[in-house]
This record gives sequence, structure tokens and C-alpha cells, in this order.
Amino acid sequence: MIRPVKKAVAILLVTMVFALAGPAYADQARKIKSQVQPTIPEMARQMRLNGAVRLEVEIGADGTVKSTKALGGHPLLIESAEQAIRKWRYEPGPPTKTVVEFNFHQD
Repeated sequence: MIRPVKKAVAILLVTMVFALAGPAYADQARKIKSQVQPTIPEMARQMRLNGAVRLEVEIGADGTVKSTKALGGHPLLIESAEQAIRKWRYEPGPPTKTVVEFNFHQD
């Protein structure tokens, strides 16, 4: 059994981690000026590969995508998603990070 003091400290630490991480993703509503949808790579198409790709995207003050980091998804689909998101343009504003998810689905 966790002692009340240790439990309170654990809850405080978890709260602090979320509070510190929050501002990096606070600008979820930043408007997109233009976006490009990714295409399914030929090899993924032949394999009938479907799934989601999650990317952490760093947006510069001028609205361009400065960097991307894959958070999940099949490697064949990640590259296509990263190529597409690098072409996106956002409204100018303070540099921020956000998470974007692409869902790849073949009929």
C-alpha cells in the first residue's frame, strides 16, 4: 500500500509533467493556410497496408514546418506523411509544436 505522502508526491509529479508538457501543444487551433495530403507509397499499396501515422510537428514563426518526429505508424507510411506535412503552411505566429495524425486507408 502506498503511504498517503508518497501518493501525494506521485500525483504532484504527474501533474507537473503534464503541466510542463502542455504549453508545447497548446496551439492546436493554429490555422492551416495550405495542406497537402500524403499518398500511399506503391510498396504499401501492393502490401494493402493501412493504418495511422502520428507526427509531432514543429511550426516556425513564419508558419512553415521546421521539423517532424514520428510518434507512431508503419515505417512505409511515415515517410509519405512527413513529406506531405513539410509542405503544409500555417498562419504566422509564435513557434509551436503540435501533433498531426494521418489515416491511410485503401478501399
